[in-house]
Amino acid sequence: MAVHSAKHLIIGGGIIGCSIAYHLAKSGEKDVVLLEKASLTEGATWHAAGLVGQLRSSRNTTRMLKRSVAMYDQLEAETGMAFDWKKVGSLRLAATKERMLEAKRLTTMARSFDLEMEMVTPDEAKSLFPYIDATGLKGAAFIPSDGHVDPASLCQAIASGARMHGAKILQGVKVTDFEIVNNRITKVMTTEGDYEAETVVLAAGMWSRELAAKLGVIVPACAVEHQYIVTEPLPDPELVKGLPTLRDPERLVYYKPDAGGRLVIGGYEDDTLPFGDKGIPGEFVRQLLPDNLDRFAPLAEMAGQVTPVVNEVGIRQVINGPIPYSADGDFVMGWAPNLKNLMLSTGFLYGIAAGGGAGEMIAEWILDGSPSLDLWPLDVRRFSPHHATKAFMYPRAVEHYAHHYKMRYPGQEAETARNLRLSPLHDRVKEHGAIFGSKNGWERPLWFAPKGVDQADQLAFINPGWKTYAAEEHKAVREGVALIDQSSFSKFELIGAEALPVLQRIAVSNMDKPVGAVIYTQLCNGKGGIEADVTITRLAMDRFYIVTGSGFGMHDSDWIRRALPTDGSVHLIEVTSARAVVNICGPKARKVLQSVSEDDLSNDVFPFGTAQEIVVGAATVLATRIGYVGELGWELHIPTEFGRHVYDLLWSSGQAHGIRDVGYRAIESLRLEKGYLYWSADITPDYTPIEAGLGFRVHLKSKADFKGRAVLEQQRANGTDRRLCTFTCDDQLPITGGETIVKVGKTVSVATSAGFGHTVDKTIIFGYLPADLAGEDDFELEVFGERHKITRVDGPLYDPKNLRLKS
Repeated sequence: MAVHSAKHLIIGGGIIGCSIAYHLAKSGEKDVVLLEKASLTEGATWHAAGLVGQLRSSRNTTRMLKRSVAMYDQLEAETGMAFDWKKVGSLRLAATKERMLEAKRLTTMARSFDLEMEMVTPDEAKSLFPYIDATGLKGAAFIPSDGHVDPASLCQAIASGARMHGAKILQGVKVTDFEIVNNRITKVMTTEGDYEAETVVLAAGMWSRELAAKLGVIVPACAVEHQYIVTEPLPDPELVKGLPTLRDPERLVYYKPDAGGRLVIGGYEDDTLPFGDKGIPGEFVRQLLPDNLDRFAPLAEMAGQVTPVVNEVGIRQVINGPIPYSADGDFVMGWAPNLKNLMLSTGFLYGIAAGGGAGEMIAEWILDGSPSLDLWPLDVRRFSPHHATKAFMYPRAVEHYAHHYKMRYPGQEAETARNLRLSPLHDRVKEHGAIFGSKNGWERPLWFAPKGVDQADQLAFINPGWKTYAAEEHKAVREGVALIDQSSFSKFELIGAEALPVLQRIAVSNMDKPVGAVIYTQLCNGKGGIEADVTITRLAMDRFYIVTGSGFGMHDSDWIRRALPTDGSVHLIEVTSARAVVNICGPKARKVLQSVSEDDLSNDVFPFGTAQEIVVGAATVLATRIGYVGELGWELHIPTEFGRHVYDLLWSSGQAHGIRDVGYRAIESLRLEKGYLYWSADITPDYTPIEAGLGFRVHLKSKADFKGRAVLEQQRANGTDRRLCTFTCDDQLPITGGETIVKVGKTVSVATSAGFGHTVDKTIIFGYLPADLAGEDDFELEVFGERHKITRVDGPLYDPKNLRLKS
């Protein structure tokens, strides 16, 4: 067969693949080729319900979906193809007091995301959607720019636009295998010959996992069954035409107006069935699954409560089809780790809403190296290998599906696929009352329930019960001594003669420090945006120990690996499982640790910001004098088999000093008081170290060129357009981040992090301000629709001179 070539080869002809082809071609890229094994739309696109909603929990995901709407607004004029785009708005009902709080919280979040969303009364909701029974309704939220569309027609219009800009779309061409040389896909084998391409994009929906397996790439994307019904025509077909889409999360159902005066009604029930867990049967082209009305019956009954008219009209059709899903219910996007030229774009539960914006982001990712929006919540590198196993992925997907509309309180944890990765201290802290959360498969203590308190999480929007106990843990760190199990840290060793030059090229700080130095630094992209926020200890002249967050290991290691020389002179080795980590912290930490160690831990011998190997009991451990809570302390990196031994010694020795276990929710309030930042919230690839107030970590004078230097030099010389600021409120506000920061009635920022500082007795908020406002005061924070006065303050609120940290 012939050998073909393409600059960009896209596999999959659903809405995502077509949108990527459209945006690449529209950007001026030549030789864009899309391969579809059947016909366009015939995977999951053709039977999608077609709702286009924009608000999501992530600011940038919402921005991406707004770009979809902007594209759909102009696409018909561009291509001349109609696709029944109805920008009629969306209505979200609140049937209980808790749902009203949820709706108000979402409305506040939408405003901070620059998305128009307003609360409406029950009467106003009924006027927008006259078929609802507003009896007992508390209110609703309305987004006027949402809508609905015919998915198949939309996909064909996008494909037409791609062709207009020069992309080639080939149908009936099936990918069968791949060839890889030096971590690059060099050949894509198909039923119509082989293809050579610079970039390969996998946008094959539920087939992506199977295709990726041929490449040795783990993709945690799958499919589950989803049903909806199409009713017979309602009594007033003209009225139906202008209805907004409707969601009633309390009763788990959604509605979309359909042609001929009908309604599409679907929902998210418990115990949907996984699809393809035993392999996708046959070609599965434009196929549906057998109806399961028994499983749909509870949703139909609840729909009858919301809109009694549906009890009077028949069901015209039942659609039961597989829809894409992922291990955490969100998209799977970005460069595949370990391959240099494979871009992933799959797992799209709401692909019709995302299609336009996702295609634009993927095109930017390919052409510019990164998208213009930080898409960490969607990045494939948020996953580890266990996420793609059938034992994890399908139970978690089914659970997330069932909770699509169910009430989710801040901090609520998944229940399936738990207890996978256990620290050697797990049983000990469980005995001590730990309530666990899951992070990258690790069970980590969130807080500790005292004796007599149920060992279960206590969640709520306004005043969750766990806060009382986390406040006591916070106090123990500030006034006494505490132990924190941080074994879940992702840990790596960088080894080789060229290890230092590699770090000098990618880190903003001067890494040429003495052996034993502990260096906190950022790794930036070419735009100066922060790609990783890490702590690096120099163990030897050619050996460095890198520590990052539990959920960031895959991301950060991929970023570093892409910077390694290809001659094998430097190796990055993951050692996460090799070392348990016990953080001993608080003003009494030295007394407790010294009592069980053979080594001198005095300030002169073991100063802040350094690391030494010390003996604790019978174990030799790497002790780093650094921490995230702002008190005297050591992170003890312990050979895993000695972890419990060290913990037990510290626990026993600490009894005379009132030692306590501390969980991650207390860490959050402690770090807010100290002004410590969290990657993926306060610092991201959207922000530079200069903008984030981390300019002191950027060493322009003491080192040569490094990634992002030109931008950071310019910002250091000329200033920045925005700056991360700290705000306080004397009231204890029920906030977790995402709230709107307002000045003179105008939205000026969003809270990147927020919580209550128990030592300073204030609510603390972080948020970026435009440079012209960064010196001003008199701001407000919108919380559940209400405004609260907040005050901008300079510097960390607790121990700004680090006297306690360095004591």
